Amino acid sequence: MSEQVTVAPGAAVNSAPARGGWGAELRATFALAWPLVIAQLAQNALTATDVIMLGWLGPSHLAAGTLATTFIMPFFVGGIGIVGAVAPLVAQARGARDIRAVRRIVRQGMWAAILLATLMVPVLLQIRPIFAVLGQNPDTAIMSEQYIQVGVWMLFPALAMVALRSLLSAFDATRIILLITIGGVIVNALANYALMFGNFGMPRLELRGAALATVLSNILMFGLMLAHVLRHRRFKRFYVLMRFWKPDWVRFREIFRIGTPIGLTVLAEVGLFTAAALLMGLLGTDEVAAHAVALQCASMAFMVPLGLGIAATVRVGMAYGRSDPEGIRKAGWTAFVLGTGFMAFSCVLFLTAGPTIVTWFLDPRLPENANALALAATFLVVAGVFQLVDGAQVVAAHALRGLSDTKIPMVLAILGYWAVGLPIAYILGFVVGWRGVGIWIGLAAGLAFVAVVLVIRFAMRERLGLLRPR
Repeated sequence: MSEQVTVAPGAAVNSAPARGGWGAELRATFALAWPLVIAQLAQNALTATDVIMLGWLGPSHLAAGTLATTFIMPFFVGGIGIVGAVAPLVAQARGARDIRAVRRIVRQGMWAAILLATLMVPVLLQIRPIFAVLGQNPDTAIMSEQYIQVGVWMLFPALAMVALRSLLSAFDATRIILLITIGGVIVNALANYALMFGNFGMPRLELRGAALATVLSNILMFGLMLAHVLRHRRFKRFYVLMRFWKPDWVRFREIFRIGTPIGLTVLAEVGLFTAAALLMGLLGTDEVAAHAVALQCASMAFMVPLGLGIAATVRVGMAYGRSDPEGIRKAGWTAFVLGTGFMAFSCVLFLTAGPTIVTWFLDPRLPENANALALAATFLVVAGVFQLVDGAQVVAAHALRGLSDTKIPMVLAILGYWAVGLPIAYILGFVVGWRGVGIWIGLAAGLAFVAVVLVIRFAMRERLGLLRPR
């Protein structure tokens, strides 16, 4: 079957396949991915810093902060998914050498970020009545509201930054993303230390201090990334802010057409973990705190295949843009092997060192932390088992996004997480009586289902017509 890719009028076409074999693809993927992997780890360290320092305040503060961030996370990652459509679109435009489209795609991506944040803020500010309906502890709900009232404003810089990060990733400029993200982590840690505990002459704001630190660090990272795009000789030619308020409705709709299924796919997964946290809240404060620790550990490991998945989107998208089926095959499977290989390592680590790892988050010298520590170590055993399928599903999903294939993966994700994962979590956790362990087994089951169907879909991409002209 012959696959041809159309490009915008006036664009130069490069239909020649990429040079080199699997070794060349491995080197290209690794060169693109390693800064993204470390940047994802650093980005996750922003949350890890909050979790660790909230743990220093005590289990009640950790539980409240966890529920607050868990509440905001589905909205945030849904927005990231939509704005993240900029990455495959820019990669495809670069592969097809349709350079004129790049500025318009990025600009409309920032439009989408502003619109989404504006719609999300009023909803998130209703956290206390929503938590009351969901049966959460009233005292915990009040403390969670303190975090949300400040932290919700980070959505504007954080979502706008996704569009800029997508541009940089699509043009292989991932090291600057890494440097800026590390800077954000350092600022967040210092601001947390100052504002949460009243150090350096600052007021002791506790939960509000953690939220304010997150807002300030995201503003800083967005500002630095925008300055780089506007001033660096490689990117200033795109003039991303030129006639910023001029609409391009075709590309604006295209971002939502491709990005909305991505956002809903990610939302389905994060929503599953949100539901799990709420189920933990019904079991008790120790279960919520233990869930927060185990989930943070699993999230740190997840950042590696996520970074590889982002690289897969770019590499697959560029090959798709230049009409190179062999390049698509090599890009997708190379990232898949790297991602699952790392998750095999993290699986072994969680199974063997779980009891030691959880002590990084909760002080084992405090008697009131003993139950939460034991639960967290148990949850990590299950988390270790599903590491493999978690890595497989995220790389496969991102490889499909490089082909602009987002609608069917969305349906499969919603089915897997909500028709498979959540019912198993509830049945094992509350009906069978396995409590938190049963909930975590349900999470693993949902991830396994989605991993299998998405990997099969990428393997059958030609038979399914996914390489059709765009």
